Amino acid sequence: MALDADLTAWVTLSVAPGLTHEAFRQLLVAFGDPQEVLGADRADLAAASSDRAARAVLSPAPVELLARVSDWLEDPSNQIVTLGDTAYPQALLDAPDPPPLLYAKGRVELLNVPAFSIVGSRNATEQGVRHAEAFGRALSDAGLTIVSGLALGIDAAAHRGGLAGASSSIAVVGTGLDTVYPARNRDLAHALAENGCIVSEFALGTAPIASNFPRRNRIISGLGCGCLVVEAALSSGSLITARLANEQGKDVFAMPGSIHSPLTKGCHALIKQGAKLAETAADILEELKLEASPQQLAGSASVAQESDLLLAHLGFDPCDFDTLAARMGLAPGAVAELLTQWELEGVVEALPGGRYQRVR
Repeated sequence: MALDADLTAWVTLSVAPGLTHEAFRQLLVAFGDPQEVLGADRADLAAASSDRAARAVLSPAPVELLARVSDWLEDPSNQIVTLGDTAYPQALLDAPDPPPLLYAKGRVELLNVPAFSIVGSRNATEQGVRHAEAFGRALSDAGLTIVSGLALGIDAAAHRGGLAGASSSIAVVGTGLDTVYPARNRDLAHALAENGCIVSEFALGTAPIASNFPRRNRIISGLGCGCLVVEAALSSGSLITARLANEQGKDVFAMPGSIHSPLTKGCHALIKQGAKLAETAADILEELKLEASPQQLAGSASVAQESDLLLAHLGFDPCDFDTLAARMGLAPGAVAELLTQWELEGVVEALPGGRYQRVR
């Protein structure tokens, strides 16, 4: 992909100081394409939008950024997708304030396939991480590409689950795509770039500014047909994503947990406000009127047997998760799902240190 005159105009206008997305779109409607916008005189620009927009368009070109973008596009895995491209995610066209362009790295075709958003706490519990990964894998196998924000904790686990499933994963980040943030997720970012996709509306060189992360949440929610919050405190930014998804007419799901954990307060608040309680991936698929994969159907048929097996191996003494998974010979995601089910039904209780004990 080369930085031709048309793409140069898109990038120039996308960073024009003071040019809002709404004004950008107004000018595109009035003049047809970005090159025509840049070639218009001040009076015509102001008439089509505002004096502020006209001043923004006539500001000096971002020469340094354009050189950086040109170098970045030499990598064939890097692309810029604009509102004028067929590759632009159609789901975002129905979302509030769609970005004029997206920087994308990896499998751009994933931007226009059925997707589902999973978000949650950066300071997640081990159990929450296991749940997010298990749900991500199950929904990915059911045909939904998993969308999240590449943060530590729940986001990273959801991406790993999506990548392990059949439909991969998309990360929406709050920095330029020449930066990996947080650095601890560098290996995960490389895996997403190779087998999934990473996107950002922010120009190359954009640092991890705090205000960018709530802003990118509208893209996370916009790309998905629904949104699951796995763990979230009442002050969590994940609740912003859930609110945006609700405003966009998407189904919002929340995973319940212990009434004593601060990381479930946000999820319980969402459920009180009308979010759908999600105990298993099947709850989400049923609500979305999607069918489970053959592997999931086979797994569902053996849930009763696996539940009996879990209780038999758990016994009545406290047992940690890893020991229990080893005793049962099941995948960690399957064990985590069973434990959640039994905890909600009051059959087992979670103890400090990641241990569980049978109650009855």
